[in-house]
Amino acid sequence: MQHGALDGIRVVDLSRVLGGPFAAQVLADHGASVIKVEPPAGDDTRLWGPPFRQESAAYFAGINRNKRGMVVDFSTQEGQQLLADLLVSADVLIENFKIGTLEKWGLGDLQQRFPRLIHCRVSGFGADGPLGALPGYDSVIQAMTGIMSVNGDEGAEALRVGLPVVDMVTGMNAAMGVLLALQARQRSGQGQFVEAALYDSGISLLHPHVPNYLWSGNMPKRTGNAHPNITPYDVYQSGTTPVYIAVGNNRQFAKLCEYLALPSIPEDERFSSNANRCQHRQELKTILEKAMSLHDGKQLAAELIQQGVPCGPILDVADVVQHPHTQHRQMLVSIGEHYQGIASPIKLDKTPASYRLPPPQFAEHSTEILREYGVDESAITRLLEQGVVKQKA
Repeated sequence: MQHGALDGIRVVDLSRVLGGPFAAQVLADHGASVIKVEPPAGDDTRLWGPPFRQESAAYFAGINRNKRGMVVDFSTQEGQQLLADLLVSADVLIENFKIGTLEKWGLGDLQQRFPRLIHCRVSGFGADGPLGALPGYDSVIQAMTGIMSVNGDEGAEALRVGLPVVDMVTGMNAAMGVLLALQARQRSGQGQFVEAALYDSGISLLHPHVPNYLWSGNMPKRTGNAHPNITPYDVYQSGTTPVYIAVGNNRQFAKLCEYLALPSIPEDERFSSNANRCQHRQELKTILEKAMSLHDGKQLAAELIQQGVPCGPILDVADVVQHPHTQHRQMLVSIGEHYQGIASPIKLDKTPASYRLPPPQFAEHSTEILREYGVDESAITRLLEQGVVKQKA
């Protein structure tokens, strides 16, 4: 059996919702052994449906595969002791509790008690500062970090990006931070604290808007589908369907114009450079769309990209799922009867991702994990009777 790049790494995932669980899934896909510990009420996203399968939403399933699951009530002393027992042999702890929660449980000294442990916290705004310790959800952070201000059509109201982009990027940053800390531990023998805040991640996404503002002092504006710094880089209407064209240099622009039988346009002073094209966006768009009206959109996109001009049709989710290149890239995965999801986009040739376990059902592996950690049967029975631990019936 082929081992993943993180085979042997033990992760305790106490996080809920999206950023933390996604980070833990990234590690799990690449071989880490992940125990997802939920509170008695369960991870919020189990209820974020429809659709549902086996009493959990697709939303939950999409970010919790390759994990075993248990339920522990950390409000009890016995539950807090169980957590400490899990951390003795853990390499990584991922959590997104309210700031101060671990301290309330007597676990504020993790670095002293578990010096090799990498403690990764996902939070809204970090622990301190003007907004420190406040709660944050993806859409609120999109609003507060300027993402909504630059998203949407020109002249229209600010618009939320149609996917949880801040949560997802925060999860990626958390996973990268854990990997960096694991590498540093190879040299020092010491773990460290890793922080991934939604607010920081939201700001990190503001390229090129923040650099543009810092250099020019001009307030970024909403430009719809158009790129603020490059033209032609927008949706253009063909004779049938709209096509997204993304021309990044003069060579590509010349190829586009040649294909559309517009040989004189690259020599026109208004369009001879990207800076000039940006000054005459609407004029250029009118010229291009007039020429494109003679073409079928899908055929145009297919032929242009073969000639080195980045462009493509605007596909919906069903189109993407069914696309032959999606199948070729193995970007969809099934595990067992009930799980289907998006595969890992990280491709390693010697230690590839693997898909070993479907997302755990609520409290599915509680007693199995307790036995692995040496808890005897009478103690397990007592913990279940007291409600400290739950086990799937």
